[in-house]
Amino acid sequence: MKTKKIYAWSVLTAIMVTATVNSCKKGSLNTSDPNNVTTNQYYKTSDQLTKGVNAIYVAIHALGLVSREWFFIHDLRSDDVASGGGQLEAPRGQILNGNCDPTNPVMNSVWNGWYTTIFRANVVIANGPAVTDNAGLRDRLVGEAKFLRAWAYFDLVSQWGGVPLYTSAVTAASDFQPRASETEVYALIIKDLQDAAAVLPEKSGTDKGRATASAANAMLGRVLMQTGDYAGAKAALLKIPTTGTNGYTLTSRYLDNFEEETEFNSESIFEIVFVDKGDGGFNWGGDSPTEAQSTVRNQEYNPIAWRNLIPSNKLINEFESTATGAIKSDPRFHYTVYQSGDTYNKGASVLTDGDQNGNSSVLNGVTKKISFRKFMIIYKEGLPAAGFHPGGNNQRIIRYAEVLLMLAECENELGNTAAAVNYLNMIRARADVAMPPYPTAQFPVGSKADVVKAIMHEKTVEMGDEEVRGIDILRWRKKQYFTTDPFSYFKKGRDELLPIPQAELDNNPKVNGHQNPGY
Repeated sequence: MKTKKIYAWSVLTAIMVTATVNSCKKGSLNTSDPNNVTTNQYYKTSDQLTKGVNAIYVAIHALGLVSREWFFIHDLRSDDVASGGGQLEAPRGQILNGNCDPTNPVMNSVWNGWYTTIFRANVVIANGPAVTDNAGLRDRLVGEAKFLRAWAYFDLVSQWGGVPLYTSAVTAASDFQPRASETEVYALIIKDLQDAAAVLPEKSGTDKGRATASAANAMLGRVLMQTGDYAGAKAALLKIPTTGTNGYTLTSRYLDNFEEETEFNSESIFEIVFVDKGDGGFNWGGDSPTEAQSTVRNQEYNPIAWRNLIPSNKLINEFESTATGAIKSDPRFHYTVYQSGDTYNKGASVLTDGDQNGNSSVLNGVTKKISFRKFMIIYKEGLPAAGFHPGGNNQRIIRYAEVLLMLAECENELGNTAAAVNYLNMIRARADVAMPPYPTAQFPVGSKADVVKAIMHEKTVEMGDEEVRGIDILRWRKKQYFTTDPFSYFKKGRDELLPIPQAELDNNPKVNGHQNPGY
């Protein structure tokens, strides 16, 4: 049985209430309401601070973020996915097709979810110094809050550009902030992650699901690459240990990174924890102080459920083939997707075209039904249980394979092509992948430009549908790595960013009138 350490244990009243007075007597105007606990009264112990940090994780676990809308917005802004058919809800189709407008509810959910995360993190960061009963734990908790705030701002700045920057909790209706510059937002993110890495511990066997120093350094590597600081990114990534009890290594079995029984393995650097509630309907859980949270991902992409998004033709045809082109020789193809004829339910069931609702794909010129396998739980379940089962399969956010791929890109950008190729070949040498090392006939690596193509290929086939492709596209587009833009709808000067939500424009007078161009 897996250990679940981050549940919905939040103290929402303590987070949200800032001050309350309740009296009609002139002499009692400064008396606090005894029925409400304010933040300046509450954050006195490390136990209370722990509950405040747990409330940040709760916001991230919720349906508006990682349980549902977070993976949607990243996938819809990538070329890893295609519409599963008419069952894909209109707001999601708008993002996928480049027709997103400022009222889009999926986009708004992610925006609001990250600002809830930021608010709760700010409360912890502000009140942490007052906690004195356990200085070590206090510093770790503030480090976690900074890591989570940095992740929130990175998602916001990469998707929306400059956004309102809040570094303290809002306490009054007038505390609006204008859009900061991207440079200002990135500066805060980098400082938060550096601070977090300095105080967070490495992984342990008992406190799973919490941010670690390696998670902070891996996220810092992502962020610095996005700003073009490849030397800084390399330095941060090389701080991640690869030996000893805290060391990270590739698992010998690729699918260990996407199945429930093998969570928190040697490759997993940071993952968001979910709980299987044994439910076949819509009781996913959410932002609650007492209710555990499931992820709806298994329902959304499951080949025998909604199947709202399917692998794009671009993704499935990226995997290397045999000389005939008829068979995908890269085993990661079969680990990433299901196709008709594959078995599931521990080998007891065979997937058919009729099982898979909606659209078909074209693989090597052949039309067939193909669906995602990563993070689906039908590998161990059959119908009817597996059809609409909200899962307890943790969402892996950062794994060591991505660190190696980031290091490959850093080394190539710094002029060290041989080192870059070595990192790529480490990925290909995984025991149950065992692809031939670069150079190959298809991917020579004699120049920096050659290695760029190999990196782009390897990251696609290794990390397809893991919510990193959209961020890569933004970075690689700026570096002019694409001969043709990944999106047929792309218009320069508009589609690099999402529109600022209409609700933000309406409610924040300092943002109103400062929409992203083209919207």
